[in-house]
Amino acid sequence: GKAGSLEPGITHFLKITRSYWSGLFHCYDVEGLPRTNNDLEQAFGVLRHHQRRCTGRKVAASSIVIRGTVQLASAIATALHCFTAQDLAQVCVQNWQQLRSDLRQHQLHRIQQLRFRRNPEAFLDTLEKLLL
Repeated sequence: GKAGSLEPGITHFLKITRSYWSGLFHCYDVEGLPRTNNDLEQAFGVLRHHQRRCTGRKVAASSIVIRGTVQLASAIATALHCFTAQDLAQVCVQNWQQLRSDLRQHQLHRIQQLRFRRNPEAFLDTLEKLLL
């Protein structure tokens, strides 16, 4: 009642805040997790910057869509902790191979999509020859 004309906005804000309350401040429970939009944008910016430096491209590579989640997580993790050879040796090889296989399959699907978009007739002709 004291808010006057702002009351509907405040009521809506409180309603939305209550619905998200359980995970709203999760960032404070995890050390080093970006807490604001600016921190999060900076984390993505660092990843983009390193991508451009490694590839020499001026724009982000399409692989960022496929492997971006892994790259972002590893970039943040390596900024927080220096990993040793012993840390890396503890990784389950089967899980790593499965992840690599999944990423390769996804990459092959994207390559096929690109080939189809560039020259649909040739792509369909090749596919037809493989099936017959």
